[in-house]
Amino acid sequence: MNKKIAIILLLFISGSILLFAFSGIQFGKDRMYVGKYYIENGLQKTGSQNLVTAVVVDFRGFDTLGEVTVLFLAATGVGALMYSYKREKDKEKFREEKEASFILKVSTPLLFPLIIIFGFYVFIHGHLTPGGGFQGGAIIASAFLLLYIVFPHLFHELKSFKVIESLAGLTFVGVGLLGLIVGGFFLKNFLPKGLPGLVFSAGVIPIIYIAIGLKVGSEFIGILDDLRRRD
Repeated sequence: MNKKIAIILLLFISGSILLFAFSGIQFGKDRMYVGKYYIENGLQKTGSQNLVTAVVVDFRGFDTLGEVTVLFLAATGVGALMYSYKREKDKEKFREEKEASFILKVSTPLLFPLIIIFGFYVFIHGHLTPGGGFQGGAIIASAFLLLYIVFPHLFHELKSFKVIESLAGLTFVGVGLLGLIVGGFFLKNFLPKGLPGLVFSAGVIPIIYIAIGLKVGSEFIGILDDLRRRD
């Protein structure tokens, strides 16, 4: 009986707390003014027509830098995990259990450059249209995944992508430090914003998105290469 009374009392107290908490909320009224500020001032403050890009790269650029860092740590973890499985004695041998079809062999040389171009388009125009560095980088990596599936013998040494990844990361951080020096805080959009709607607009945002796109694409390709060495 005491246990039932304790449960009823606990439910009563919890219900009272919830009732008191929700009674102060005026349902139907917007209590979050941050989103309203972004919508009304995003274009003016950043020069980016894509409001999502304005938020991701400018208003909360630190968070985006953290996301890129998390992806880097994930790629490093995969590389460390797969390192012990590398088969150094079979560098020239690749799996050939199932050869790619004739259609794939013919279409891949045509599709590969188109996918690369589309990936670049997505992150270069990220401040104008839906898209961005993460999406564009993933698209570019998918082109190399297709290349590996169809022509694995071409997917061998990818050291150049490690250089691209490093340079892209340094560019992101370097732009942030320049903002600190010029504007007084990290990732300050210190370049002229230009005319909204043009490719060369929105200040440093396109530069950051290009760096993110190259870094994300290189990291995904690196993960793919590490997994390939495991096979």
